[in-house]
Amino acid sequence: MTASTILQRLAQTIEARKNADPARSYVAKLLSSSEDKVLKKIAEEAAETIMACKDNDREQIIYETADLWFHCLIMLARHDISPETVLSELERREGISGIEEKRSRLQSTQTE
Repeated sequence: MTASTILQRLAQTIEARKNADPARSYVAKLLSSSEDKVLKKIAEEAAETIMACKDNDREQIIYETADLWFHCLIMLARHDISPETVLSELERREGISGIEEKRSRLQSTQTE
């Protein structure tokens, strides 16, 4: 199974739970809360991923990264953005130097 297939399936599950009972669905509970709650959860998961990396704990790095990605999918769903949209952006950037890509973004914001 490809990474994009797994992300698509998770996104579909999250989408299906948007209108579920928040008392019975963690996703529905998080989506019915404030955006700050969702963003704080992402920050928490990112911090846990960082700590796992600092501890050089491979299993925890995998576990925490999965949590981080899952919560990012919830954030994307809140903004009606599909994983495919993000994957398309990554594909667009493929083969472009990170330095060049950042420079082009900075130039485009300066000309606006």
